[in-house]
Amino acid sequence: MPENRERGPLKFAYWVPNVSGGLVVSKIEQRTDWSYEYNRELAVLAEENGFEYALSQVRYLAGYGASHQHESTSFSLALLLATERLKVIAAVHPGLWHPAVLAKFIATVDHVSGGRAAVNVVSGWFKGEFTALGEPWLEHDERYRRAEEFIRVLRASWTEDSAQFAGDFYRLRGYDLRPKPLEVPGRAHPEVFQGGNSTAARAMAGRVSDWYFSNGKDFDGVTEQVEEVGRAAEAHGRTVRFGLNGFLIARDTEAEARETLREIVAKADVPAVQGFRDAVRQAGSSTGDGRGMWADSSFDDLVQYNDGFRTRLVGTPEQVAHRIVEYRKRGVDLLLLGFLHYHEDVAHFGRHVLPIVRELEASLDASAATAEPIGANP
Repeated sequence: MPENRERGPLKFAYWVPNVSGGLVVSKIEQRTDWSYEYNRELAVLAEENGFEYALSQVRYLAGYGASHQHESTSFSLALLLATERLKVIAAVHPGLWHPAVLAKFIATVDHVSGGRAAVNVVSGWFKGEFTALGEPWLEHDERYRRAEEFIRVLRASWTEDSAQFAGDFYRLRGYDLRPKPLEVPGRAHPEVFQGGNSTAARAMAGRVSDWYFSNGKDFDGVTEQVEEVGRAAEAHGRTVRFGLNGFLIARDTEAEARETLREIVAKADVPAVQGFRDAVRQAGSSTGDGRGMWADSSFDDLVQYNDGFRTRLVGTPEQVAHRIVEYRKRGVDLLLLGFLHYHEDVAHFGRHVLPIVRELEASLDASAATAEPIGANP
C-alpha cells in the first residue's frame, strides 16, 4: 500500500476502563477507576480533547487483574447520554447475543444518541466465559463463521424490510425491525468493528466489516495486515478501515516515558499475566497457520492485554506524534489508545500530542498534493 495515499485525518478512540484494574496488569499505581462516575467524566474529557470514539470492553468472568466489570452495551448507552459527539462502540459476543435482538437494542440506542452507536463484534477467545454460561465452545474458524453470520444479520436487520437470512447459526424469516437506525451521512448503518489477527479474521473483515481492529503492531506488522485486509476487501468490491491498538505514554522527556514503561512491566501482576497468557495461548495456536491473536506475544507484551506496548507510543509528545503519523502513512485510520492515568493522560494528549499530530498531517497532505505525478514531463 503506498505510504502517501490520500487519507482523512487520523481518528482517535480510547479503551473505556469499565473493568477494574485499569489497562495494564500491573501493581503500579493507576489513577483510573472503573466506576460510572469516573467514566462519565472521562467521556466528556475525551470528547473535549480530540477523541471521536470510545470502546466499551466486555468480560463476563472475573480474573486476570479485572475482578469487576460493567456490561458493555448498557455502559455504552450511559456514556452516549453523557456526551454530545463521542461515538461509543460496544463490544459484543456472538453466541451470547442473538444478532437481531442486538440490532433492535442498537437501533434504539442510535435514536437516543443521535446516531452515535457502534458495535465491535468479538468472535471470542475466552473459553471459560462460554462454558460457565453453558454455551457451546466452537473451534477457531467456526467462531469466525458464526461472527460473519452475526454481522450479516445485523446489517440485514438494520437495512432491509422483512429481512430474510438462512445460515448455519442464525435465521431470519421476515424480520421487520422498526424503527431502523438513524440516517447519518457517511454510514449505511451503525458502524461494525471487528478484531482478530488470524487468516480467518482478515478474510472475514474483507467480506463484512466496516473496521478491522488490530492488536498492537510495529510498522512492518501493520503494513502486512493493512495490505492483506485491503486485498480481501477489494476482492469483494469493498473497503475496510483499519484501527490499531496502542498504549500511549507521553512525558516531558523520553527517559521519563521509558522509565514509566519499565516500572509498569517490573511491577506486573505475575500470576494474573500468566493466567491470561494461559487463557489466550489457545487463541494463537488454534489456527492452522499460527497467526491467531497473541500467537507471538511475550510476557512483557501481555502486561497490556492487547499488545499495546508493541506499537511503541512511548516518548516525548513530539516523538509520539511523529510515530503516530508514521502509522497513518502505513494505512492506519484510527488509533485505539489505552493510558495509565486516564484523566491526566487524556488531557495531556489533547493539549500536547494531538496538535503536533495535526500539524504533521497537514504538512504531509500538503506535500502529497504538490508532488509531481509519476511519469510527469520534466
